[in-house]
Amino acid sequence: MEPLFEKLKSNAIAKRQRIILPESLEERTLTAANRVIADGIADIILIGDREQIIAKAQEMNLPNISKALVVNPNDAEAMEPYAQLFYELRKAKGVTIDDARAKVKDPLYLGCLLIKHGDADGQVAGAMNTTGNVLRAAFQVLKTAPGISSVSGAFIMLLPEGSPYGENGVMVFADCAVLPDPDAAQLAQIAVCADQTARALGGITDPKIAMLSFSTKGSAKHENVDKVVEATRLAREMNPNLKIDGELQADAAIVPSVGASKAPGSDIAGHANVLVFPDLGVGNIAYKLVQRIAGAKAVGPVLQGLAAPVNDLSRGCNDDDIYRTIILTCNQAINKQA
Repeated sequence: MEPLFEKLKSNAIAKRQRIILPESLEERTLTAANRVIADGIADIILIGDREQIIAKAQEMNLPNISKALVVNPNDAEAMEPYAQLFYELRKAKGVTIDDARAKVKDPLYLGCLLIKHGDADGQVAGAMNTTGNVLRAAFQVLKTAPGISSVSGAFIMLLPEGSPYGENGVMVFADCAVLPDPDAAQLAQIAVCADQTARALGGITDPKIAMLSFSTKGSAKHENVDKVVEATRLAREMNPNLKIDGELQADAAIVPSVGASKAPGSDIAGHANVLVFPDLGVGNIAYKLVQRIAGAKAVGPVLQGLAAPVNDLSRGCNDDDIYRTIILTCNQAINKQA
């Protein structure tokens, strides 16, 4: 495991969190949970029928699953506090108490309600569910963090050994997963959240954020450039302590000689380790190209902007991906408590 993840793992072990895995009969999820419990990384909460879960674990030879806490959504008496909580959260939207009692039977919603109620610290799902389903439950129950109205997705990019880019070979790319066409205010929020992700999960002690564009400091005129310039201004308003600059082309952002030439006087140009892309198309393409052509490891996406950590998995993930995402989620939870 990479040095960054060893550090994150040690932090999770030292400050143990309670992590919900709502897809409790999914084999990759159970395999990851068994490993997490064995390594003492987190207290695992599974949602489902305990007898079914233990039988599945025994079939798969996963002895540590018996140590997980299991919450049964069909236990009406135990579910009533969560139903009441969901009713209070959503009654203004027309949700009745009967609707709420039905909703808590959905493991994705129940997991978020456990967090909201203070009985858990984070959730990892998506091995069986779509991103839309995972996010919908999180939006309706947990909502976004103070000052943030949009959720975005960041990738922690672990660059090949010896790479001159990033901080110790680590960069953060955002948004590469959620918002197709963010406006200036949303881009600013992505930048603020990416700074937090870089510090909490990327091990980047000095985040330097580049707001990327096809223009550097007025070299091109277009409304898309204007959006990035405005987003940079708004991000500075949101957090005056951010180290941020834009608009910058990608080479001006990360190559010192190009940055000095195209954006003289900028403290960020040529030294950026956090890249904020102008839209999802650019971000998604960029991270995949860096991953495949440069041989970087893309860790994520980590969901940014929620009031409590909920992370979405690819349905094509493996058990090691889930294990790593649990470690990331623990560290997000620890950071929010700091």
